[in-house]
Amino acid sequence: MTSTTDRTAPGELAGELPARLSLTPKTTLAGQLDGAWWPYSRDLEAELPPLAAALEECWGRITRVTVSPTRWPVVPHTVAVDGRVLHVGWFTEQDPDKLILLSHTVGRWDLLVIPPETTLASAARLMAAAAIPGSVLTAGVLMANEAVIGRGMRDVQRQEIGWENEGGACMSPYGSPTDRRAHPLP
Repeated sequence: MTSTTDRTAPGELAGELPARLSLTPKTTLAGQLDGAWWPYSRDLEAELPPLAAALEECWGRITRVTVSPTRWPVVPHTVAVDGRVLHVGWFTEQDPDKLILLSHTVGRWDLLVIPPETTLASAARLMAAAAIPGSVLTAGVLMANEAVIGRGMRDVQRQEIGWENEGGACMSPYGSPTDRRAHPLP
């Protein structure tokens, strides 16, 4: 996985950056998802060419993509990819956190779409979870779980900051909290 500090790069830059993907290993276990994709922006015209190029070697030529218009402000009908046309469709019934890729010769793949503004830690968890072979978790369930985990982590961080601001372990009369030799023997 490639990381970047600017997760909301403009659409012009997105086409120059490598696709951030995590794919399920080849196995006989069929799951709900075939991996995850973390685009740099919400510009499909800029984001789809690097995605299609990255997948062409392992999955073959991608000919059609479907998305939910919920997460994409503009859904073009076609996108130019290496001198050919990639057809883009949208369905309001499709899971908003999923991208479906189709190929005439190879088949269909479903990818979790991680929002561009997602933190690196959250994206790493989501990419790992979406690439588990045979997983029955859908894109929507993974995103809902991550929202709960992220909220829980923020609460823990808030508690730790509060502990330190109120004196916490630094005020211990027995020395440094990490130095066990400083504690009195029972």
